[in-house]
Amino acid sequence: MTTYADAELPQFFPGTVNTAAGARALFADARASATLGRGAFGPIAIHHHDVIELLRDKRLRGPGMDFARLSGIPEGSRAWKRQEQILLFMEGDDHHRLRRLVSKAFTPRAVESLRPTTRATIAGLLDAVIDAGACDAVPALCEPFPIPVICALVGIEPDRVADMSRWATSILLSLRLDAGAYLAEIEQAQAELDEYLDGLIDERRASPRDDLLSNLILAEEAGDRLSRSELQSVVAMMLVAGTDTTRNQLSNMIHTFAEHPDQWALLRERPEFVPNAVEEAIRWEPATEALPRVASESLEIGGYQVDASSIVVLMSMSANHDTAVMADADVFDIARETPAGWHLLTFGGGIHYCLGASLARLELTEALAELSSRLPTLRLAGDAVTNPPGSVIAGYTTLPIAWG
Repeated sequence: MTTYADAELPQFFPGTVNTAAGARALFADARASATLGRGAFGPIAIHHHDVIELLRDKRLRGPGMDFARLSGIPEGSRAWKRQEQILLFMEGDDHHRLRRLVSKAFTPRAVESLRPTTRATIAGLLDAVIDAGACDAVPALCEPFPIPVICALVGIEPDRVADMSRWATSILLSLRLDAGAYLAEIEQAQAELDEYLDGLIDERRASPRDDLLSNLILAEEAGDRLSRSELQSVVAMMLVAGTDTTRNQLSNMIHTFAEHPDQWALLRERPEFVPNAVEEAIRWEPATEALPRVASESLEIGGYQVDASSIVVLMSMSANHDTAVMADADVFDIARETPAGWHLLTFGGGIHYCLGASLARLELTEALAELSSRLPTLRLAGDAVTNPPGSVIAGYTTLPIAWG
């Protein structure tokens, strides 16, 4: 069998394209001509059926600490130790244990209770700019939106929202491919967050409340509880993952609708389409475009041999646009009916399926409902600037929009 390394395959490298439309076109061409792609680290699965199968394949594991090592984070550093306790990078019994305990606290009821806070947050942000008829959506709406929601979930006082936002921004640098260059900033932010959480954990142990941190402290299975270090890591994980993915996905969703005025008009006519529109927007322009895995043994992908220890990228963004599985997947349509067997892959799958998917959906649903009910039209009012190369999350740093 031909190895992927010896085959002539479409190649994808950071910076090849800098727009979502360019990426969609590039992967559409690749799917039409090949079963597999090649990237900077190894093979790239680009077809929906391959990504689905590989998410379930036990011969592939999560990225573990491989990317931390490649990105220059020193072993034994505070940043290293925190990543070791993040679900995304854990495997086996340790992963199952931590996920079970966190799931006991991160319940559907806890997420649903945030709906009023979420709607009030986006409404307040929109109040501040609506009379102007235009704004840069990133600083005005997207960046400040998720932090108050995460703080309300965890049980963090509103007067610490600015600190949490600053810490989240710095700690997220630990997921960059060149994270080692930002080590001092990452370590400082993590130290400040740990110090704050130390005091908050002591407060909640003494006087529990109806919030996630209290429930995490009380979560127990067969006498097992989360340690103080694990509590800090879980809160940091939720702060970082829940903040940056949501604010970037919101920017992507706004950008998508600004480019599809007919769909915005339909949404305003049919507000019951909001939940479906959120799913379609996440499919169309996702904040998380790929799912990295590592082969624990050799396997076949797309008809080619992939050797053990290879880094395999499951390109969920490409899979979400695979017309072989979903008719007209290259069209943005909020009224579409998804075919039987369809899986939205933005949130991953298998044992590493995103624990915060339900929270992200709730936040985006409330945001879209508020925006579509108040903005009669939506259009781009200037050049949208994407996140710089090397960013882990796809989104925008500048997104000028106008309405009315």
